[in-house]
Order: sequence, then C-alpha cells, then structure tokens
Amino acid sequence: MKLLSMNTCHVPADLASVTTIDHLQETAPELAGFQPGQAERIWQSVEGLYKTGFSPAITFCLRRQGKIVFNRAIGHAHGNGPEDSASTPKQLATPDTPICLFSASKVVTAMLVHKLDEDGLIDLLDPVSHYIPEYGVNGKRNATIYHLLAHRGGIPRLDGDFDPELLYDIDGIVDKLCKAKAVSPSGYRAAYHAISAGYILGELIERVTGMSIREYIHKTFREPMGMSNFNYGVAIQNRDKVATNYCTGIKPLPPVSTFIQHVLGGSLELATDMTNDPRFMDTVCPAGNLYSTAEESSRFFQMLLNGGEYEGRRILSPRTIRRATLEVSRPEFDGTLLMPMRYSMGMMLGSKPVGLFGPFTKRAFGHLGFTSIFCWADPDRDTSIALLTSGKALVGSHLPALGKVLMATSRECPIARRPKPTLSLA
Repeated sequence: MKLLSMNTCHVPADLASVTTIDHLQETAPELAGFQPGQAERIWQSVEGLYKTGFSPAITFCLRRQGKIVFNRAIGHAHGNGPEDSASTPKQLATPDTPICLFSASKVVTAMLVHKLDEDGLIDLLDPVSHYIPEYGVNGKRNATIYHLLAHRGGIPRLDGDFDPELLYDIDGIVDKLCKAKAVSPSGYRAAYHAISAGYILGELIERVTGMSIREYIHKTFREPMGMSNFNYGVAIQNRDKVATNYCTGIKPLPPVSTFIQHVLGGSLELATDMTNDPRFMDTVCPAGNLYSTAEESSRFFQMLLNGGEYEGRRILSPRTIRRATLEVSRPEFDGTLLMPMRYSMGMMLGSKPVGLFGPFTKRAFGHLGFTSIFCWADPDRDTSIALLTSGKALVGSHLPALGKVLMATSRECPIARRPKPTLSLA
C-alpha cells in the first residue's frame, strides 16, 4: 500500500463491460413499489461508488416488498487491485461471488445464539460461566450472554500484544479469552467487541448443541433457506470464486492508524492480508469470517424482516426477532469505536436524522463489516439490502460516494405508511 497515493483500482470507461446482472432473479422495479426513476437512481449511486476506484468488486442486492430488484456485481473478483498491472489475469465478479462479511458475521452468530434461547437451551440473562465454567474468572463471573451480544462484556480486546497467528487456533484464543481479565465490569459500558465476544459465543453454541458452529448454521439457516455459501470460512473447492480483498484509499497515518490498531489489534494492511490467507478460510471466526453472496445476505435479512419466515418456512419466531432487534439502551459513546452507537443484542441500529444505514432509518437493523460492508433491513421501507465490497479503505475519496448510496436507498425507498408491527422498535 503506497503512502502518497489514493491506492485505487482501474475503472474502465464502459461500466457495462464489468457489470453482471442476474436477470433471472431481478424483478421489474414497479412490481416492488418503485416509482419511475427511483430504482435507477439507486443503481447509479452504486455505479458512482465503483467509479471512485476504491473497490475492485462490488456486489449489491436489494429486496423491496420481498422482491429482488437488484442482484448485481460490478468490477473484478481478482486481478484489478491497486498494485496489479494491466497484464495481471483478471476475473469478473458476478452475483454468485462470495465475499467475506467481516463484522457483519456478528448478526448471524447472534441469531444462532437467539435460536438457542428460543429453543429453551439457554437463557440470555444467564452468566456465560453457567455454560463455560472456566470463563468466570478475573472479573467475568457476572458477565451474561446478553452482555456479550450487546458489546458490554468487558472484554473488547485482549490486553498486550496480539499475535495474529492466534486467530488460526480457536482453542487457543478461547482459552486466552477465558483467562483474560475484564477491562471493565460487565454491563458497565458499551465498547465494541471486534472479535473477542464472537469466539466465546461460538464456544457457547458448540457446548450447548454438541455440534460445531458450521453444523449448527447449516441446520438452522443454510439448509432450510437453500443457501450454498453463507458459512464460516470457505471449502477448498470454492476458494477460486471468493473475491480477493485489497487495501485501498489513503494509507492510514496517526491518529487514524492508531484507531485501527485500537479496534482491530493490527494495521489495515495486516488485517486485509490475513483475510486472503487460506488459513483464514479454513478456520472459524464467529465475529468475522462468514462468507456470502449479496443475495444470500439480503435473503437472511429478508427472513428477519418477515418475522422469521422464509418462503413459508418458519426459521425463527417473531418473538425472537423482536427481542434481537430491540435497542438495549439509549445511544451512548462507544469506548472502542469512539462514537455514539445504538446496539441491540447482536445488531447495529439505524438512527435519525442520520444513521449508519442512511437518513431517517431509526428502525433499521443490521451491521457494518470492515469499513465498507453494509447489510441491513429497514421495516419502515420494507427493504433488505446487502452492499458487499472487496476494497478495504477507511479514508479516501469514496466516502462521499458511499454516503450517496446510503442516501439513495433511503430517499428512493420512501417510508411505508404501515410498517410491520412485529418488528416495531418503538
């Protein structure tokens, strides 16, 4: 990653040459309640984001009123990074290209935990140590499952130098987290748990069910919803399809680089390189390595928007969805992200007048992933949206364009008069 550079990828003049559309799944915008020009303006905003050159690949899926309006990809899955040459072999991205969701994986892991509660296998208010006895030491005895889901578990990060190799040793990192000293009393304050809580929640799932988390997600979501990707890591035979992640934008310098180190435990370049490591696709990182297409991510959020149903099949109960999307406290300053946040038990929530998912999206729920992944549902607009990108940039010229995408999805999908009561956050 060059210091004095915007680190962007090549953008061809003819965007149609790098755009792939799933015509079989896309429906006419007017059948999903769009007025003339509204849907077109949303896609133009996505094209505008690609034109900044910050992301070699963008995949985008938008459902409205349960109908797929967009299921598209633009750019390259491989070979068009900032440091690639014109002669580097390139592979177009398609709507079937899996992309790592990074922290948006947290929503899926959280809903697996909520499913355990729905089935009576756990109580979210129980201490974690009730299920993982060795966890209840060094100030964590009273930390509940609820606390971990709401980023109030007191272990936002591991103290001291973090060895990235530890990410490939699940037993090792769980042992280290169990022995870790809480940096604040459980429930005391919100502090984003980037990866730490995910490993403990994953361990909880495995101990309670007797299944691996991959087996449990297959039983709970993948099989009943017909998903071929949507899993932690990637099978060896499918790795050539996965989009390569690239560091883009302005190379972070202090204080931005210090902030990244604070949140991720490493530099932007280190974190990006690790996600392209085959070992990262071999392992399970419950808070950060679920791979999915944009359509499957949108499908998942559509199920949540439907109160837990997908194509007539009951996946989760409406009560579970409501509990998982309720705000856990008033908006407050997050001790890790250093900004005001609204959390539920597993979700990031929208806000008004401006929120993570665009303006006037107070009832929207979802999650961001590694600077540029956005997956969310908005009950007011009856939309479920996934914007997946392979460019990893925190600072750059793409930020206004990204804001325009979020603005367009909010503005061009007007608030419905009768939002679905089962997902009311009021």
